[in-house]
Amino acid sequence: MNYPDSVHFLYALGNEVKTAKLGLERIGVLLAALDNPQQACRIVHVAGTNGKGSTCAMIESGLRAAGYRTGLFTSPHLVEPTERIQVAGHAVSAAQFAAAFDQVHACAETLLHEDRIDLHPTYFESVTAMALLLFRDCGVEFAVLEVGLGGRLDATNVVTPELCVIAPVDFDHEAFLGKSLESIAEEKAGILKRGVPAVFAQQRPEAAAVLQARAAALGVPVTHSADVAVSGIAIDARGSDFTWHGLPVSCPLPGEHQVENARTAIAALERLGIGPEAIRRGIAQTRWPGRLERVAENPEIVLDGAHNPASARALAAYLERFYDPSRVWLIYGAMRDKAVSEIAAILFPRARHVIVTAPAQARALRPESIRDLADHDSIQVAPDIQAALALAAAAPPENAIFVTGSLFLVGEARALLVCHS
Repeated sequence: MNYPDSVHFLYALGNEVKTAKLGLERIGVLLAALDNPQQACRIVHVAGTNGKGSTCAMIESGLRAAGYRTGLFTSPHLVEPTERIQVAGHAVSAAQFAAAFDQVHACAETLLHEDRIDLHPTYFESVTAMALLLFRDCGVEFAVLEVGLGGRLDATNVVTPELCVIAPVDFDHEAFLGKSLESIAEEKAGILKRGVPAVFAQQRPEAAAVLQARAAALGVPVTHSADVAVSGIAIDARGSDFTWHGLPVSCPLPGEHQVENARTAIAALERLGIGPEAIRRGIAQTRWPGRLERVAENPEIVLDGAHNPASARALAAYLERFYDPSRVWLIYGAMRDKAVSEIAAILFPRARHVIVTAPAQARALRPESIRDLADHDSIQVAPDIQAALALAAAAPPENAIFVTGSLFLVGEARALLVCHS
């Protein structure tokens, strides 16, 4: 198939969260039939609720700065599915994506015909296999894999990594992972492998206890991000600077929470034997779109996928630190399965004006429903992101417009503001 046809087929498999079939048997059979591409390179496996994508991006950038040919697998994408699979710092081409899909799809059809799998691999299983194939075919030496959902039964958990990393654990996807922080942490801890070193970001006490107990049971040597000593932390609206090992380090990802993500990435890179100078350069060169990403000036437009309460708190802290609420316009849209009331209560008070809208997804919550549950004196409804941005054009040039909520919405905004500008 060509690229559009391959993407259409993947989408036809159903939403990757709603139709998730958690378990490792199908992906294991598929990868075995593809000659186990996951064994072709060294792997860093990263789980967590918030910050895992940023942490993955920093680890990959550090490995690349050290001279390794790298692979990066993340989800979801913002604009094009090719973004999920990167080699040497760049998304794979549409042709590479389509060729990998053809190989995985043909293999799946054979396995189905032979009754060796119960159904066609899901969207996420298919793209996971495609990424591992492309990493092998492209000669990747070190791949960083972000868990899609949970950890224990996530399709990426078929790998035997050189290092496991667990970013902060918080509430999200409770329908799949459980309604307590302990049960969610147990799922994230499922990526830990006997004797394989791990790095843990700072955690809430309930999650920390679960992770530590699982690590002890498996004989996992653990390094904590808190072990990374930094000093002279200076944070502004565009990123942060701090001193580590006597070196000045600049993190270009905005937000106070990115200092913790950087410490986690530094701990991981040190554990992998990467030298301080490569780590410093890697952190400085990190790019992670759609997370406090500034895409326009006068007025400022900032994109941030604050899709759960923890990420909403991080955005609220950023707004409180750097922006007077009287000059903030907020565009917000969400999926029906998200904690919208809680997120709205966190974010909406930080804005002078709110525009509620909906991403172009079947699972999107109607903007009228968000308006009805929100408590705000100045709120408008827009049917889609294009209409929302048109309403936001009324913002004075000294104001700032934040597009937030669903990453689908952020992706749609990015397609309009960056990719088509």
